[in-house]
Amino acid sequence: MNPVLILLSVVVLSLSACAQVERAEITSDRDEETAGARLYAQYCSVCHGNHGRGGVGVPLALEDFLESVSNQYIERTIRLGRPGRVMPAFPRLTDQEVQAITEYVRSFHWADEPLFSSEPVEGDPELGGKLFIAFCARCHGANGEGGEGTGVSFSRPTFIPILAPALNNAGYLASASDQVIKRSLALGRERTPMRSLSAMGLSEQNIDDLVSYIRSFQTLSADRAAIKRPVDAVLVQQSPHSYEQTIERIRQAVVNSGHSVVREELLGEGIVDPGEGERKQYVVYFGSLQIISDGLAHDPRMGLFLPGKITIVEHAGVVKVLASNPEQYTALFNNIALSDFAAMLHGIYLAIFKEATS
Repeated sequence: MNPVLILLSVVVLSLSACAQVERAEITSDRDEETAGARLYAQYCSVCHGNHGRGGVGVPLALEDFLESVSNQYIERTIRLGRPGRVMPAFPRLTDQEVQAITEYVRSFHWADEPLFSSEPVEGDPELGGKLFIAFCARCHGANGEGGEGTGVSFSRPTFIPILAPALNNAGYLASASDQVIKRSLALGRERTPMRSLSAMGLSEQNIDDLVSYIRSFQTLSADRAAIKRPVDAVLVQQSPHSYEQTIERIRQAVVNSGHSVVREELLGEGIVDPGEGERKQYVVYFGSLQIISDGLAHDPRMGLFLPGKITIVEHAGVVKVLASNPEQYTALFNNIALSDFAAMLHGIYLAIFKEATS
Protein backbone atom coordinates (compact mmCIF):
# COMPACT_ATOMS: atom_id res chain seq x y z
CA MET A 1 0.00 0.00 0.00
CA ASN A 2 1.14 3.52 -0.71
CA PRO A 3 2.98 4.85 2.44
CA VAL A 4 1.08 8.10 2.17
CA LEU A 5 -2.24 6.27 2.24
CA ILE A 6 -1.07 4.24 5.23
CA LEU A 7 -0.11 7.44 7.07
CA LEU A 8 -3.45 9.07 6.21
CA SER A 9 -5.29 5.97 7.43
CA VAL A 10 -3.43 6.07 10.74
CA VAL A 11 -4.19 9.77 11.17
CA VAL A 12 -7.88 9.28 10.36
CA LEU A 13 -8.12 6.36 12.77
CA SER A 14 -6.38 8.36 15.48
CA LEU A 15 -8.65 11.34 14.97
CA SER A 16 -11.67 9.04 14.98
CA ALA A 17 -10.50 7.42 18.23
CA CYS A 18 -9.94 10.82 19.83
CA ALA A 19 -13.39 11.96 18.72
CA GLN A 20 -14.96 8.83 20.19
CA VAL A 21 -13.14 9.39 23.50
CA GLU A 22 -14.25 13.03 23.52
CA ARG A 23 -17.83 12.04 22.72
CA ALA A 24 -17.71 9.40 25.46
CA GLU A 25 -16.47 11.97 27.98
CA ILE A 26 -19.19 14.42 26.97
CA THR A 27 -21.82 11.68 27.13
CA SER A 28 -20.51 10.64 30.55
CA ASP A 29 -20.75 14.21 31.81
CA ARG A 30 -24.26 14.53 30.44
CA ASP A 31 -25.26 11.21 31.95
CA GLU A 32 -24.03 12.35 35.36
CA GLU A 33 -25.89 15.63 35.02
CA THR A 34 -29.01 13.82 33.88
CA ALA A 35 -28.67 11.33 36.73
CA GLY A 36 -28.48 14.16 39.27
CA ALA A 37 -31.50 15.92 37.79
CA ARG A 38 -33.44 12.66 37.57
CA LEU A 39 -32.63 11.66 41.14
CA TYR A 40 -33.46 15.14 42.40
CA ALA A 41 -36.81 15.01 40.61
CA GLN A 42 -37.49 11.57 42.09
CA TYR A 43 -36.48 12.18 45.69
CA CYS A 44 -36.22 15.92 46.36
CA SER A 45 -38.38 18.12 44.15
CA VAL A 46 -41.68 17.16 45.79
CA CYS A 47 -40.55 19.05 48.93
CA HIS A 48 -37.81 21.40 47.77
CA GLY A 49 -39.47 22.37 44.49
CA ASN A 50 -38.25 22.29 40.92
CA HIS A 51 -34.85 23.95 40.66
CA GLY A 52 -34.69 24.24 44.47
CA ARG A 53 -37.27 27.00 44.85
CA GLY A 54 -38.73 25.49 48.03
CA GLY A 55 -42.07 24.15 49.21
CA VAL A 56 -42.62 21.84 52.15
CA GLY A 57 -38.83 21.80 52.34
CA VAL A 58 -36.51 24.81 52.46
CA PRO A 59 -35.39 26.45 49.19
CA LEU A 60 -31.99 25.11 48.14
CA ALA A 61 -31.29 27.59 45.36
CA LEU A 62 -30.51 30.49 47.71
CA GLU A 63 -27.07 31.80 46.81
CA ASP A 64 -26.22 32.51 50.43
CA PHE A 65 -27.10 28.94 51.38
CA LEU A 66 -24.93 27.35 48.70
CA GLU A 67 -22.07 29.73 49.49
CA SER A 68 -22.13 28.82 53.19
CA VAL A 69 -22.30 25.02 53.14
CA SER A 70 -19.92 22.31 51.97
CA ASN A 71 -20.75 19.41 49.70
CA GLN A 72 -20.18 17.19 52.73
CA TYR A 73 -22.96 19.05 54.54
CA ILE A 74 -25.38 18.41 51.66
CA GLU A 75 -24.34 14.77 51.33
CA ARG A 76 -24.73 14.08 55.05
CA THR A 77 -28.09 15.83 55.08
CA ILE A 78 -29.30 13.52 52.32
CA ARG A 79 -27.98 10.50 54.19
CA LEU A 80 -29.17 11.42 57.70
CA GLY A 81 -32.13 13.70 57.10
CA ARG A 82 -33.56 15.68 59.99
CA PRO A 83 -35.21 13.28 62.45
CA GLY A 84 -38.67 14.60 63.31
CA ARG A 85 -38.36 17.63 61.03
CA VAL A 86 -40.00 16.70 57.70
CA MET A 87 -36.67 16.00 55.92
CA PRO A 88 -36.37 12.19 55.70
CA ALA A 89 -33.13 10.21 55.58
CA PHE A 90 -32.09 8.39 52.39
CA PRO A 91 -29.78 5.63 53.61
CA ARG A 92 -30.40 3.37 50.60
CA LEU A 93 -29.02 5.75 47.98
CA THR A 94 -25.56 4.82 46.75
CA ASP A 95 -22.59 7.13 47.27
CA GLN A 96 -22.66 7.88 43.54
CA GLU A 97 -26.35 8.81 43.68
CA VAL A 98 -25.86 11.08 46.69
CA GLN A 99 -22.92 12.75 44.94
CA ALA A 100 -24.98 13.23 41.76
CA ILE A 101 -27.80 14.91 43.70
CA THR A 102 -25.29 17.09 45.56
CA GLU A 103 -23.66 18.23 42.32
CA TYR A 104 -27.08 18.99 40.84
CA VAL A 105 -28.05 21.06 43.90
CA ARG A 106 -24.70 22.86 43.66
CA SER A 107 -25.52 23.72 40.03
CA PHE A 108 -28.43 25.91 41.17
CA HIS A 109 -25.79 28.57 41.78
CA TRP A 110 -22.71 28.36 39.61
CA ALA A 111 -20.05 28.92 42.21
CA ASP A 112 -17.28 26.67 43.48
CA GLU A 113 -17.80 24.76 46.68
CA PRO A 114 -16.64 27.00 49.55
CA LEU A 115 -13.60 25.84 51.47
CA PHE A 116 -13.80 25.21 55.19
CA SER A 117 -11.16 24.53 57.78
CA SER A 118 -11.55 21.26 59.65
CA GLU A 119 -10.49 22.94 62.92
CA PRO A 120 -13.11 22.86 65.67
CA VAL A 121 -14.31 26.17 67.06
CA GLU A 122 -13.28 27.00 70.62
CA GLY A 123 -15.74 29.11 72.55
CA ASP A 124 -17.58 29.51 75.82
CA PRO A 125 -20.97 27.71 75.57
CA GLU A 126 -22.26 29.46 78.70
CA LEU A 127 -21.75 32.89 77.16
CA GLY A 128 -23.01 31.47 73.86
CA GLY A 129 -26.26 30.46 75.55
CA LYS A 130 -26.92 34.04 76.60
CA LEU A 131 -26.18 35.29 73.09
CA PHE A 132 -28.45 32.61 71.66
CA ILE A 133 -31.41 33.83 73.73
CA ALA A 134 -30.70 37.41 72.67
CA PHE A 135 -30.10 36.87 68.94
CA CYS A 136 -31.37 33.44 67.85
CA ALA A 137 -34.18 32.10 70.05
CA ARG A 138 -36.91 34.25 68.51
CA CYS A 139 -36.73 32.24 65.28
CA HIS A 140 -34.94 29.02 66.23
CA GLY A 141 -36.72 28.46 69.56
CA ALA A 142 -35.50 28.78 73.13
CA ASN A 143 -33.88 25.35 72.96
CA GLY A 144 -32.96 25.36 69.28
CA GLU A 145 -36.05 23.35 68.35
CA GLY A 146 -36.71 25.41 65.22
CA GLY A 147 -39.82 27.09 63.88
CA GLU A 148 -43.20 25.40 63.99
CA GLY A 149 -44.83 23.91 60.91
CA THR A 150 -43.25 23.23 57.52
CA GLY A 151 -41.91 25.32 54.68
CA VAL A 152 -45.37 25.77 53.19
CA SER A 153 -46.83 29.20 53.92
CA PHE A 154 -50.14 27.71 55.13
CA SER A 155 -48.32 26.04 58.03
CA ARG A 156 -46.16 29.00 59.01
CA PRO A 157 -46.77 32.76 59.32
CA THR A 158 -46.90 34.23 55.82
CA PHE A 159 -44.55 37.07 56.77
CA ILE A 160 -41.75 34.53 57.34
CA PRO A 161 -40.31 33.52 53.95
CA ILE A 162 -38.57 30.42 55.30
CA LEU A 163 -38.96 28.21 58.35
CA ALA A 164 -36.10 28.49 60.84
CA PRO A 165 -34.34 25.08 61.03
CA ALA A 166 -33.94 23.12 64.25
CA LEU A 167 -30.38 23.59 65.51
CA ASN A 168 -30.71 20.94 68.20
CA ASN A 169 -31.48 18.27 65.60
CA ALA A 170 -29.19 15.24 65.50
CA GLY A 171 -29.17 15.23 61.70
CA TYR A 172 -28.20 18.89 61.49
CA LEU A 173 -25.45 18.60 64.09
CA ALA A 174 -23.98 15.53 62.38
CA SER A 175 -24.03 17.28 58.99
CA ALA A 176 -22.76 20.76 59.88
CA SER A 177 -19.15 21.22 60.92
CA ASP A 178 -18.23 23.97 63.37
CA GLN A 179 -16.93 26.08 60.51
CA VAL A 180 -20.15 25.69 58.50
CA ILE A 181 -22.17 26.84 61.52
CA LYS A 182 -19.78 29.72 62.10
CA ARG A 183 -20.00 30.98 58.53
CA SER A 184 -23.80 30.83 58.57
CA LEU A 185 -23.91 32.86 61.79
CA ALA A 186 -21.34 35.36 60.63
CA LEU A 187 -22.74 35.99 57.14
CA GLY A 188 -26.45 35.27 57.59
CA ARG A 189 -28.71 34.42 54.66
CA GLU A 190 -30.10 37.05 52.34
CA ARG A 191 -33.81 36.79 51.46
CA THR A 192 -34.46 35.12 54.82
CA PRO A 193 -34.85 36.50 58.38
CA MET A 194 -31.34 35.15 59.15
CA ARG A 195 -29.21 38.27 59.49
CA SER A 196 -25.44 38.52 59.59
CA LEU A 197 -24.36 38.56 63.24
CA SER A 198 -21.08 40.15 62.23
CA ALA A 199 -23.00 43.04 60.66
CA MET A 200 -25.03 43.28 63.88
CA GLY A 201 -21.85 43.96 65.82
CA LEU A 202 -20.97 40.57 67.29
CA SER A 203 -17.25 39.86 67.45
CA GLU A 204 -15.63 36.69 66.12
CA GLN A 205 -15.26 35.49 69.72
CA ASN A 206 -18.99 36.07 70.31
CA ILE A 207 -19.76 33.93 67.27
CA ASP A 208 -17.35 31.23 68.46
CA ASP A 209 -19.22 31.21 71.77
CA LEU A 210 -22.50 30.76 69.89
CA VAL A 211 -21.08 27.89 67.84
CA SER A 212 -19.92 26.17 71.02
CA TYR A 213 -23.38 26.56 72.53
CA ILE A 214 -25.11 25.16 69.43
CA ARG A 215 -22.66 22.25 69.37
CA SER A 216 -23.57 21.52 73.00
CA PHE A 217 -27.05 20.52 71.79
CA GLN A 218 -25.42 17.37 70.47
CA THR A 219 -25.42 15.75 73.91
CA LEU A 220 -29.19 16.28 74.17
CA SER A 221 -30.41 15.64 70.62
CA ALA A 222 -29.98 11.88 70.18
CA ASP A 223 -33.41 10.89 71.51
CA ARG A 224 -35.15 14.24 71.27
CA ALA A 225 -36.96 13.49 68.00
CA ALA A 226 -37.08 9.70 68.16
CA ILE A 227 -40.25 8.65 66.35
CA LYS A 228 -41.68 5.18 66.75
CA ARG A 229 -44.25 3.80 64.38
CA PRO A 230 -47.34 2.33 66.04
CA VAL A 231 -47.66 -1.43 65.98
CA ASP A 232 -51.01 -1.23 64.17
CA ALA A 233 -51.35 0.93 61.08
CA VAL A 234 -55.11 0.35 61.06
CA LEU A 235 -57.63 0.60 63.91
CA VAL A 236 -60.14 -2.27 63.81
CA GLN A 237 -63.17 -2.97 66.00
CA GLN A 238 -65.77 -5.68 65.52
CA SER A 239 -69.39 -4.58 65.85
CA PRO A 240 -72.10 -6.69 67.51
CA HIS A 241 -74.72 -4.85 65.47
CA SER A 242 -75.90 -5.36 61.91
CA TYR A 243 -74.18 -3.60 59.01
CA GLU A 244 -76.97 -1.01 58.67
CA GLN A 245 -77.22 -0.47 62.43
CA THR A 246 -73.45 0.02 62.70
CA ILE A 247 -73.50 2.70 60.01
CA GLU A 248 -76.24 4.56 61.85
CA ARG A 249 -74.44 4.20 65.20
CA ILE A 250 -71.22 5.57 63.66
CA ARG A 251 -73.16 8.61 62.41
CA GLN A 252 -74.61 9.21 65.86
CA ALA A 253 -71.28 8.66 67.64
CA VAL A 254 -69.63 11.22 65.34
CA VAL A 255 -72.28 13.82 66.24
CA ASN A 256 -72.03 12.97 69.94
CA SER A 257 -68.27 13.55 69.80
CA GLY A 258 -68.88 17.13 68.69
CA HIS A 259 -68.11 16.63 65.03
CA SER A 260 -70.08 16.59 61.80
CA VAL A 261 -70.57 13.94 59.15
CA VAL A 262 -69.03 15.55 56.08
CA ARG A 263 -70.10 12.99 53.49
CA GLU A 264 -70.83 9.28 53.02
CA GLU A 265 -70.21 6.89 50.16
CA LEU A 266 -69.74 3.28 49.23
CA LEU A 267 -66.06 2.33 49.13
CA GLY A 268 -64.82 2.83 45.59
CA GLU A 269 -67.83 4.92 44.57
CA GLY A 270 -66.96 6.95 41.51
CA ILE A 271 -64.18 4.50 40.63
CA VAL A 272 -66.05 1.29 39.86
CA ASP A 273 -69.18 1.06 37.72
CA PRO A 274 -72.47 1.32 39.61
CA GLY A 275 -73.62 -2.05 40.87
CA GLU A 276 -70.15 -3.59 40.69
CA GLY A 277 -67.74 -4.48 43.46
CA GLU A 278 -68.33 -5.25 47.12
CA ARG A 279 -71.38 -3.30 48.22
CA LYS A 280 -71.10 -3.75 51.97
CA GLN A 281 -68.15 -1.43 52.43
CA TYR A 282 -69.32 2.01 53.52
CA VAL A 283 -67.25 5.11 54.30
CA VAL A 284 -68.24 7.91 56.67
CA TYR A 285 -66.16 11.09 56.52
CA PHE A 286 -66.27 13.30 59.59
CA GLY A 287 -64.56 16.24 61.22
CA SER A 288 -64.78 19.89 62.18
CA LEU A 289 -63.31 23.03 60.66
CA GLN A 290 -61.15 23.45 63.75
CA ILE A 291 -59.59 19.99 63.53
CA ILE A 292 -59.00 20.28 59.79
CA SER A 293 -57.46 23.74 60.22
CA ASP A 294 -55.23 22.57 63.10
CA GLY A 295 -54.08 19.49 61.19
CA LEU A 296 -53.16 21.45 58.07
CA ALA A 297 -51.42 24.08 60.18
CA HIS A 298 -49.16 21.39 61.66
CA ASP A 299 -48.45 19.85 58.26
CA PRO A 300 -50.28 20.49 54.95
CA ARG A 301 -49.79 16.84 54.02
CA MET A 302 -52.42 15.99 56.62
CA GLY A 303 -54.87 16.87 53.84
CA LEU A 304 -54.41 13.24 52.78
CA PHE A 305 -56.14 12.10 55.98
CA LEU A 306 -58.53 14.93 56.75
CA PRO A 307 -61.46 14.95 57.18
CA GLY A 308 -61.42 11.77 59.23
CA LYS A 309 -62.58 8.56 57.58
CA ILE A 310 -64.24 5.48 59.10
CA THR A 311 -65.04 2.43 56.99
CA ILE A 312 -67.77 -0.05 57.92
CA VAL A 313 -67.55 -3.47 56.27
CA GLU A 314 -69.44 -6.73 56.44
CA HIS A 315 -67.77 -9.96 55.36
CA ALA A 316 -68.98 -13.51 55.99
CA GLY A 317 -71.57 -12.13 58.38
CA VAL A 318 -69.04 -10.24 60.51
CA VAL A 319 -69.30 -6.44 60.75
CA LYS A 320 -66.20 -4.36 61.48
CA VAL A 321 -65.30 -0.67 61.64
CA LEU A 322 -61.84 0.40 60.45
CA ALA A 323 -59.76 3.56 60.24
CA SER A 324 -56.20 4.56 59.55
CA ASN A 325 -54.34 4.83 62.87
CA PRO A 326 -53.55 8.56 63.38
CA GLU A 327 -50.53 7.68 65.52
CA GLN A 328 -48.65 6.67 62.37
CA TYR A 329 -48.85 10.18 60.89
CA THR A 330 -45.93 11.51 62.94
CA ALA A 331 -43.59 8.82 61.58
CA LEU A 332 -45.10 8.86 58.10
CA PHE A 333 -44.41 12.57 57.68
CA ASN A 334 -41.28 12.66 59.88
CA ASN A 335 -42.83 15.57 61.77
CA ILE A 336 -42.60 15.45 65.56
CA ALA A 337 -44.93 18.46 65.73
CA LEU A 338 -47.80 16.14 64.76
CA SER A 339 -47.41 14.00 67.88
CA ASP A 340 -49.96 15.74 70.13
CA PHE A 341 -52.41 16.31 67.27
CA ALA A 342 -52.18 12.66 66.17
CA ALA A 343 -52.71 11.45 69.75
CA MET A 344 -55.79 13.67 70.06
CA LEU A 345 -57.19 12.37 66.77
CA HIS A 346 -56.45 8.79 67.86
CA GLY A 347 -58.52 9.37 71.00
CA ILE A 348 -61.44 10.69 68.94
CA TYR A 349 -61.45 7.59 66.74
CA LEU A 350 -61.34 5.25 69.74
CA ALA A 351 -64.22 7.09 71.44
CA ILE A 352 -66.38 6.89 68.30
CA PHE A 353 -65.54 3.21 67.84
CA LYS A 354 -66.37 2.42 71.45
CA GLU A 355 -69.73 4.18 71.42
CA ALA A 356 -70.77 2.76 68.04
CA THR A 357 -69.90 -0.85 68.88
CA SER A 358 -71.06 -0.99 72.50
